[in-house]
Amino acid sequence: MVCIENIFADEVLDSRGNPTIRVNVSLSNNITCNAIVPSGASTGKREALELRDNDKTRFNGKGVLMACKNVNTKICENLIGLPPFNQGEIDRIMAELDDTNNYSSLGANAILGTSMAVCKAAAYAMEIPLYRYIGGINANILPVPMLNIINGGSHADNNVDFQEYMIMPLGFDSFKEALRASSEVYFHLKNILKSEGHITSIGDEGGFAPNLKNNEEPIEVILKAIKQAGYKEGEQIAIALDVASSEFVNDDFKYTLSAENRILSSDELIEYYENLCSKYPIVSIEDGLSEDDWEGWKKLTSKLGSKIQLVGDDLFVTNTKILQDGINKNIANAILIKPNQIGSISQTMQSVRLAQRNKYSCIMSHRSGESEDSFIADFAVGLNTGEIKTGSTARSERIAKYNRLLEIENELDYPEYLGWNLFKK
Repeated sequence: MVCIENIFADEVLDSRGNPTIRVNVSLSNNITCNAIVPSGASTGKREALELRDNDKTRFNGKGVLMACKNVNTKICENLIGLPPFNQGEIDRIMAELDDTNNYSSLGANAILGTSMAVCKAAAYAMEIPLYRYIGGINANILPVPMLNIINGGSHADNNVDFQEYMIMPLGFDSFKEALRASSEVYFHLKNILKSEGHITSIGDEGGFAPNLKNNEEPIEVILKAIKQAGYKEGEQIAIALDVASSEFVNDDFKYTLSAENRILSSDELIEYYENLCSKYPIVSIEDGLSEDDWEGWKKLTSKLGSKIQLVGDDLFVTNTKILQDGINKNIANAILIKPNQIGSISQTMQSVRLAQRNKYSCIMSHRSGESEDSFIADFAVGLNTGEIKTGSTARSERIAKYNRLLEIENELDYPEYLGWNLFKK
């Protein structure tokens, strides 16, 4: 019987140059796989705990040696000898070892890294692709990418309040063609920004980070790029926003739009979104209101929930209990899926299944601090999420996921790319 022979974690760097954890799992049949855990900049306060050393003499306190030690001692000692194929049992054992509700003892980064590496090793041991191991014969949907091509908020050093301005290539028949179109729009956007005197440096997720006059101008510039690239706005390529409003809200649920020198109530911000959606081909808004502004979210869902995708990221933090509460209260209609928000592969899969049973859309997502690890590409296909967020068509840690999806599309006998069918429920 194939079993886990050794688990070892070490400290590596993410795409922002900060330390993160890499976990290596070795099996008794000489297979070794590793996984690298990402890290977010804009984080929900209910996320599972990413364990950092807080030793100011190393990496400004961001080291992860304690998380590595937890893998190399407690986790390793309790998983050695177990078969890698029962993901649920392995994740349950780690949760019991930690014995907290947010992995604050061992660290969510320690547990997720191990969970991912075990999952990879099991797939290799069975000699099948990771997406097939996760999803079986039903894994055949290539996700529509949500490409962050203008960065703002916590992802850039500019004056734009909204965190991500994304394009969604919905009017295409394959992932390959959708990605090609997106890449072409990206380069036209760069040329437009350059011609208008903007700096074309890029943010954490590969999008450009220009200083623009307000939060609406990025949409207008992107639409211009879509047209110049020869595509039809709102037909072939639509707009999606990640507002990340928890980053600019106060305790009284007043939202400060610094780029426009305005302070808005929840109702006024909802009206602001309604106006944007009436003017532009916006199909998705993520974290339109604060994670604590549930009354506002009810109103937002009532106003726009039947028209566009309303995504909860900080709102739900990939947590089944919080998502179930949102379902019960008719809040949002989609959830962002970030494995490191909840801490293990099994728990992430539970969140996806709960969302899908209740007709909530699922968007598999990277974090702003990423790596060359392409696990979420296989994860998105394996779980048939139908959508993925993993940055622009720049920066190698983002491209790694897109290139893996191109590879998967070539492997599948009957790949599906849903495009506009995503929104037909």
